[in-house]
Amino acid sequence: MDDYNYLREVEGKTAHDPYGNMSFRSSAKRCVWVPSPVIVGAGPSGLAVAACLKEKGVPSLVLERSNCIASLWQLKTYDRLKLHLPKQFCELPLMSFPKDFPTYPTKQQFIQYLEDYAKRFEIKPVFNQSVVSAEFDENLGFWRVRTAPPGEVEYVCRWLIVATGENAEAVVPAIEGAEEFEGAVVHTSGYKSGEVYKGKKVLVVGCGNSGMEVCLDLCNHNATPSLVVRDTV
Repeated sequence: MDDYNYLREVEGKTAHDPYGNMSFRSSAKRCVWVPSPVIVGAGPSGLAVAACLKEKGVPSLVLERSNCIASLWQLKTYDRLKLHLPKQFCELPLMSFPKDFPTYPTKQQFIQYLEDYAKRFEIKPVFNQSVVSAEFDENLGFWRVRTAPPGEVEYVCRWLIVATGENAEAVVPAIEGAEEFEGAVVHTSGYKSGEVYKGKKVLVVGCGNSGMEVCLDLCNHNATPSLVVRDTV
């Protein structure tokens, strides 16, 4: 059953739960009553939660700020990315990776797996819904989950699940003198390939998975990277 069958949009400012014994008021342009869990984020965790709930007969509503599932994987990763752990440790509940996938699936293979996963469990996120606040109304016993304008909506629900990921926002430190640097400063979420840096000197800050892989990718594209590490490797 489509998730939208579980939504009830409120006309005006007053609404009642499915049993008609509760009302609430909202200043949002639209107010939607959701008698099931609201999941914020359509990445791997959000999809997994939605699938497990559906398996138990519990519908859910998934809100995603981007226009696709797994937006970090699709929009903010470099081309050479592969899973850093063997596939058996990264598959989602209730559906294994295809047997012909390599031990370390590529970025494209993992994205295809997630899209197939969403299709199999009929998970249909509401896209372009950027959640800006989530507050529990003590008086009503409901969560008020509000999205950003334009098209501001307040979703009212009993259960809220936050699955926004640990790397959703780029962290760029303030580096003294950076404003005087004449070259480009790029966060790894905006890095795609070392091809554009061929023959150039590149300073990579940080030696985590991304930093180490970017350095290797730069070397493979005949750039000259240097790696700065705050502590020991």
